[in-house]
Amino acid sequence: MPICDVCFRHCKIEEGATGFCGARTCRNEQIVAANYGKLTSAALDPIEKKPLKMFRPGKMILSVGSYGCNLRCPFCQNSEISWSQKAFEFQNTAEIYTPEEIVQSATELRDRGNIGIAFTYNEPLIGYEFVRDTAKLSKEAGMENVLVTNGTATLKVLEEISPYIDAMNIDLKAFTNRFYKDFIGGDFQMVQDFIKGAAQSCHVELTTLIIPGENDSEQEMRELSGWVAALEKQAGKKIPLHITRFFPRFKLTDKEPTPVSTILQLVEVAKENLEFVFPGNV
Repeated sequence: MPICDVCFRHCKIEEGATGFCGARTCRNEQIVAANYGKLTSAALDPIEKKPLKMFRPGKMILSVGSYGCNLRCPFCQNSEISWSQKAFEFQNTAEIYTPEEIVQSATELRDRGNIGIAFTYNEPLIGYEFVRDTAKLSKEAGMENVLVTNGTATLKVLEEISPYIDAMNIDLKAFTNRFYKDFIGGDFQMVQDFIKGAAQSCHVELTTLIIPGENDSEQEMRELSGWVAALEKQAGKKIPLHITRFFPRFKLTDKEPTPVSTILQLVEVAKENLEFVFPGNV
């Protein structure tokens, strides 16, 4: 039975079935992206919404997303297209666009300040083939490409897309194995490896959503920001960190919003190690 090699799950997928992410399938004994070109969301956004603070500030970017995700964050901000029941219905209802059509739309938006394409909203890397093909055409058209990702993908996937990606915002959701394994069903080491690889190939900014009682200690932030600082030295570039406020949503409604004071304090803690730290949702 074919095995998917996109992330740590290594799903064995039977002919016509889908993997854990809901977006990869088996056709003719080959693992392919069932969500290739199937868009659920598209918008012309300020690039700061990705969030990217230090890449092309003040510009707009055409943001596109599909469906599916390989994590199970109970606080998901895009659950309707990522991993709710509704998200999996998009397998049959999402509209299909070719990379050429997306790039054509992006070029037509240049007069509105558009600089390129952002792959975002759901987890783009579970359909990395569409990201790769579209971003390649976008680069050929003289535009720039942005990836917003949870970073839960193999270095093979990173190698496929990195020649065409100019900037990434990667979620570093916490800095403990417990959080990744038990709280969101992820792989902490895979995310670290992906971030390290991405930092060698393009502009990278990181986002950490602070959830009360889960990843909000000063000690964890010192460890996280210290790791990022070491990576900055290794990569020879600055890596901005966004520390963002949580609000109850989806399956995590029993927690209060993160106090603004907590965010501001953790920003100061992170600044012990990093030059560029930004509070979010405050």
